[in-house]
Amino acid sequence: MSTSLKKRTLLFLEKLEEYYPTFKSGLTNYTSPYQLLVATILSAQSTDKQVNSITKELFSSFPDPQAFASASIIEIEQNISKVGLYKNKAKFIHEMSKELIEKYDSKIPTSLQELTNLTGIGRKTANVLLNDWFEIHEGIAVDTHVKRISFRLGLTNNIDPIKIERDLMEIIPQEKWGKITHLLISHGRAICKAQKPKCIECLLQSYCPKTGVEID
Repeated sequence: MSTSLKKRTLLFLEKLEEYYPTFKSGLTNYTSPYQLLVATILSAQSTDKQVNSITKELFSSFPDPQAFASASIIEIEQNISKVGLYKNKAKFIHEMSKELIEKYDSKIPTSLQELTNLTGIGRKTANVLLNDWFEIHEGIAVDTHVKRISFRLGLTNNIDPIKIERDLMEIIPQEKWGKITHLLISHGRAICKAQKPKCIECLLQSYCPKTGVEID
């Protein structure tokens, strides 16, 4: 990565930090790292609104790994059927809960490798948990906002999330790895939308190459 790209990236970060001083997660209703892990699994290819509509009642009935592990997969399916891919997610959560009990005495591991070795846990889910709950920065969570905006800003030429994460880790200081996801999600929600981005209103418009963006 060139020095000029690193400097431009730091400029983007500085401006985004000024504009979005706080971040409000789209996921609510969780009170433990385990519940955040489950909520993040449920959020894949589903909206936060869909997940939030079921998690309060879900975690009241299934608050911990023991509750999910002792339930049948059909019972879990019935309780999460409002989210996409619920049948696969029910299997993942059931198996992951058993693995946590058997391998980790029901405690959530705090390394990226250990988390991604659990059933149903990819790098994005693991990074969300590590960054947002434990404040451990081993990687960068690449969701749809991060993927889209990183490409538009010219921070990566890749479309594969793992390659995007690697590119971002090369140009962003490690202490900012957790924050960059929050900043790009905030910017994606407000301005840099997938359809009809508000480039005229964007605080980065003077520096953004607008890669792949069509402006009416």
